Amino acid sequence: MIKTFSPKQRRVLSWWHKRSRDYGRDAIICDGAVRSGKTFCMSLSFIVWSFYFRGNGDFALCGKTIRSLRRNMVTPVTTLLHSIGFVCEEKLSQNLLLVTYRGQTNRFYLFGGKDEASAALIQGITLSGVLFDEVALMPRSFVEQALARCSVDGSRFWFNCNPEHPEHWFHLEWIKQTACKNALYLHFTMEDNPSLSAEVKQRYESLYSGVFYERFVRGRWVAVYGAVYPFMAEETYYCAPPEEVCEEYAVSCDYGTVNPASFGLWGRRAGVWYRIDEYYFDSRTEGFQKTDEEHYDALTALTGDRRIRAVTVDPSAASFIEVIRRHGKFQVVPAQNNVVDGIRRVSQALKSGKIRICDTCKAARREFSLYRWDCERRADTPVKQNDHAMDDIRYFVTTLMDCGSCIPVIAAAR
Repeated sequence: MIKTFSPKQRRVLSWWHKRSRDYGRDAIICDGAVRSGKTFCMSLSFIVWSFYFRGNGDFALCGKTIRSLRRNMVTPVTTLLHSIGFVCEEKLSQNLLLVTYRGQTNRFYLFGGKDEASAALIQGITLSGVLFDEVALMPRSFVEQALARCSVDGSRFWFNCNPEHPEHWFHLEWIKQTACKNALYLHFTMEDNPSLSAEVKQRYESLYSGVFYERFVRGRWVAVYGAVYPFMAEETYYCAPPEEVCEEYAVSCDYGTVNPASFGLWGRRAGVWYRIDEYYFDSRTEGFQKTDEEHYDALTALTGDRRIRAVTVDPSAASFIEVIRRHGKFQVVPAQNNVVDGIRRVSQALKSGKIRICDTCKAARREFSLYRWDCERRADTPVKQNDHAMDDIRYFVTTLMDCGSCIPVIAAAR
């Protein structure tokens, strides 16, 4: 139950009202730290405003994916709306949320803006307003197409996001140009969320370091620089392999023929995943290349007689994936491959102790000390060197770490 709102949250909730000092703005932009309370108060304000603006209208809620939109925004806000007299009905097959209040119903269409092709999904509709959740993760083409759909007089735009790099198009085109866009810009920190305890704030402080700390805790649009995992210079992040037999095992593979191949063997013990062993083959160093079958032999040697829950592989390694499937010994899952999001999740997993790197993994330890951001580029991109063990660790975290018993189901579905 919500007991109070912070001054900044109250401003989000009322900026569109005729008595507000911000009335007359065409858009609102909220950025800043994670868990700062911006998403919930913005979604609530957007739906309440829609009835203040007009009844029986069409509006859009946009997220990176419809699934994340439902999780982050729709489910929390509809729970509160029900408690204050609104009637909410979600039509899952139509990606449509119907909200009724005092005899009037507004339609909220749900859209996912994950790539350039998503712009086609929103063409043709006429909207009275649009809200973008995590707008910095959406392609510009999708956002601009959605804005173009808002042709009703008095329609307004709503944006929220966590910061990315300072040359990001949304930072340049909207946050740096709020005056000419006639937009209200509010920057949030965790202090703007009165529901967070001091203990929770401290936990988030401890989960991030480097650029991710600057972005997700301090809420700053900063460029990446230096080591990707600077905290891995500390000995405390490495350990001996567990002496007991692990409860389950998995393998992550970054496959290469000319480039190095790196396979990590993972074992779960008492809720922690340990990278207990590795296979690392660099054809340039060794002076010869291995075939898919020879790499498969190395995979079986690495796993031994352990029962492997699943093997996740670089999705571009189609031939090696097919070899694993043909042998029929392992369930194989093409890895999720969002680099920056994956790096953030690996950083959190390492700092929270969900994964540990064993001292038997010499190649991984060497790469942790060498893996760097590419400071010559404007986008967030690591240097494509010393990154093969880094990639296989990332594949494990993003694809297998939290899947548990669903891994075989995922593998079969693919």
